[in-house]
Amino acid sequence: MDVRDSVPQSADRSVLTASVAYSRIRLRHLTCFVVVAQERTLARAAARLHLSQPAVSKTLAELEDLAGRRLVERGRAGTALTPAGEQFLKYAVDVTQALKSAAEALTGTAPALTPVLRVGALPTAAGGVLVQAIARLHERRPHAGVSVRTGDNPELLTALKSGEIDVAVGRIAEPAMMQGVSFELLYAESLAVVARPQHPLAIAGDKPVSPVALLDYPLVIPGAGTAPRHDVEEFFEAHGVALPPGRTETQSVSVARTLTLLSDAVWITPLYPVKLDLDRRWLRRLNLPVPGGAEPVGILSRSGVAPGELASQLMDTLRELS
Repeated sequence: MDVRDSVPQSADRSVLTASVAYSRIRLRHLTCFVVVAQERTLARAAARLHLSQPAVSKTLAELEDLAGRRLVERGRAGTALTPAGEQFLKYAVDVTQALKSAAEALTGTAPALTPVLRVGALPTAAGGVLVQAIARLHERRPHAGVSVRTGDNPELLTALKSGEIDVAVGRIAEPAMMQGVSFELLYAESLAVVARPQHPLAIAGDKPVSPVALLDYPLVIPGAGTAPRHDVEEFFEAHGVALPPGRTETQSVSVARTLTLLSDAVWITPLYPVKLDLDRRWLRRLNLPVPGGAEPVGILSRSGVAPGELASQLMDTLRELS
């Protein structure tokens, strides 16, 4: 009896498919796929790879033909990985990074021994717990390099899964978005309403402030579509107050902070970015009831990938501070 007769037809086909893929897949397929995942548009990926857009599309089509399934969804808004693409990305990143390191070692062009940690963070986390963790890390490792990239949560997850950053401080997302990513809770982010100490509402000391009173001053609030902005909208809705049209919306902590220090603007923000300012009395927290901490913020890392030495030290420091 032929051995193949004892193997189910579907299993036999999958083995043959894996064998064919293994023999035909090339580095150019993996590199193209990883760059498309990082850039999220075929045009940007083509420019980075110094290829034409049709050439990138053809390479992806070859890879998907080998996979027997679609890995990348193409649309007018850009590209997005399918669940199969998300699963494949982890291995593609591992292979391309390992080969790059091997080539550098072989040719003697490996980077300098000075380590560089690539960190991603939400703007609110970058201006709060992350800078404290970096400062403490430099006390222990003064010559360690740190590269910080800020972005919204989907951007951080994409950068982490595609190997552009080593670790991130962000939020947990839907299960489909968290494929290949682990989340470790650090703290629950609550809102604070702050102003400069000379502000008319701050001069009153701990006297309760009505939400309606905020409308007499320019407001600085988080940008649309973010979790803190959702909390701000819920806060005003709970008090029957509509968001005023004359407001500044920004994800930049530095813009919001400077505007609040230089004017009578009232800043509604997650607590962590202003904690140092409040501790040193550069800003004052107004006595105003706001929604409790319901937005979990934590460490995002690649599942099944051991963090490097610097990343481990930063993660330990983040845990100490939270």
